[in-house]
Amino acid sequence: MINKKHLDALIEAIKDDYKISTNNRKSPGNEYSDSMIKAFNEGITISEGSKYIKIMTERCVWGFIVKNTFGKFVEGDILLAANFKAPATNKARGNIVDGGYKIRWTGPNYL
Repeated sequence: MINKKHLDALIEAIKDDYKISTNNRKSPGNEYSDSMIKAFNEGITISEGSKYIKIMTERCVWGFIVKNTFGKFVEGDILLAANFKAPATNKARGNIVDGGYKIRWTGPNYL
């Protein structure tokens, strides 16, 4: 099973990237930026299926995390969303256990 601290670190990285992005567009520390950041942070949800952990930001799928090693994927691999219910299975975008992954608040980086 995925270690909670690795998943928490990924969620914090997503939140941090959103905060940086929001503060670059608006004046940091103003009421509007702060409310946007708070709403984004509160809108992140996690749901577990049999193979994947789905991460959502508000009503959008951020990406998927592989729960257990199978096929060409290992536990903790980060996968881009192909659609609302399934990941793109062409290649992992990083691994939350190994670290060193590159993500954006909008989702895992493209290849």
